[in-house]
Amino acid sequence: MNDTTSPQHKMSARDVSVFYGQKQAVKNVSIDIDMDKVTAFIGPSGCGKSTFLRTLNRMNDTISSARVEGEITLDGEDIYSPDMDVVQLRARVGMVFQKPNPFPKSIYENVAYGPRIHGLAGSKSDLDGIVERSLKRAGLWDEVKDRLSDSGTALSGGQQQRLCIARAIAVDPEVILMDEPASALDPIATAKIEELIHELRGRYAIVIVTHNMQQAARVSQRTAFFHLGNLVEYGDTDNIFTAPREERTKDYITGRYG
Repeated sequence: MNDTTSPQHKMSARDVSVFYGQKQAVKNVSIDIDMDKVTAFIGPSGCGKSTFLRTLNRMNDTISSARVEGEITLDGEDIYSPDMDVVQLRARVGMVFQKPNPFPKSIYENVAYGPRIHGLAGSKSDLDGIVERSLKRAGLWDEVKDRLSDSGTALSGGQQQRLCIARAIAVDPEVILMDEPASALDPIATAKIEELIHELRGRYAIVIVTHNMQQAARVSQRTAFFHLGNLVEYGDTDNIFTAPREERTKDYITGRYG
């Protein structure tokens, strides 16, 4: 692609609103997610950032009272269209949750599970290759290669979270959503997750929800500030943190409320 053409946005949301019953949690959010950047969603608790993140792979479908309005596209394709296969969508748009949630299976099976159900491996050696590659990308291979048959739940919290990232990567997603992926971890494990986000950048479009503004500043190139269900401001991370256009963004970043 030559430099004169702008790359197509990987995902785009237009006028997206989310309701839980009568309560509106997200109000008319429009945003573009690019392939080669890490996008951070920041804002106080209950501001709608995690709710909005979950619209990007239809996780809100699992909540019976939730209703999503507006349009969200992945490579120009409407993800809420009746023709969209949700299982396939969630393979393309993977998710890593706040609390590490490995399956109660072996380390190997945690990573092999997705490729197996999606038919991505023709043979046992293909599957072995996918497991090894995914664990390497998640920065975990050297720590677990001699104990792949141990339970994933026996790992430390930080290792479990990297295992969950390996599990998301194993099905070859295009987008990885991370909902506060380091909030349950200690500083050393958190640093490893942040390092990992740097390494994965550009290979996947990454969106991270974080309470930690320093973390957003460290890992992202674009930052979206949410407040009371609204997207207040969205732009280059440096600008959001050093020269926000909106008073509310400035107040949040300087710690006037949170």
